[in-house]
Amino acid sequence: MPKTSNDPNQPVKTEVILALDVPSRDEAFSVLDRIGPDLKWVKIGLQLFTRYGPDLVKEVADKGYAIFLDLKLHDIPNTVAKAVESLGHLPIRLLTVHASGGPEMLRQAEQACREHTSGLRLLAVTVLTSLDDHELSAIGFERTPREQVRRLARMAAENGIKGFVCSPLETAMLRQELGNEVLLVTPGVRPGGTDSDEQKRVTTPADAGRAGANYIVVGRPLLRASRPAEVLAAIQEELS
Repeated sequence: MPKTSNDPNQPVKTEVILALDVPSRDEAFSVLDRIGPDLKWVKIGLQLFTRYGPDLVKEVADKGYAIFLDLKLHDIPNTVAKAVESLGHLPIRLLTVHASGGPEMLRQAEQACREHTSGLRLLAVTVLTSLDDHELSAIGFERTPREQVRRLARMAAENGIKGFVCSPLETAMLRQELGNEVLLVTPGVRPGGTDSDEQKRVTTPADAGRAGANYIVVGRPLLRASRPAEVLAAIQEELS
């Protein structure tokens, strides 16, 4: 993972994570073969993990990729802590839990991570990028997404979490408030000219990098590309 600093004015290096959100193992490895050697990070989410389980994680890691396992764990504190412990044997570097699980869940999850894993960083998911003001209101939150992200991130940080998933629109705020010692992972990033799909709070790779994201998560713009290696190279050039 990139080095961090307590100086909020020091720029962070921004890397690309491929969201490997495809339905089958064969398609997953076809994408990886076509995208080429410049990709370092792969995100495996519920779609593949629920079908193929830990074996797929190990297969992808064996190809040399760093793994972000995006399961968004959210349950009672002991259950989440035990899940983190159970996943600790896998070759994963990043793992998500929902910040809305509350202080005790986050505290126990972080404790389990420290005690039972090596080299794993937990990321607290703040507000999904598919949610806007209307969606938040529908589930009972009267704050704006920005206000809710700030509240959840502060609460998670107070309980030991040092990594966060937030939309590009809240990245600069969290970087300023939490400093460069935390990791910020930013989904909802779309290169210019591509569709936002169901994402509501999106921006470009360059804007996410300038806001202070350590990682940007890019899925369909790479998955749908006829020449994904060229699209990845263009994104990395934009970030540099």
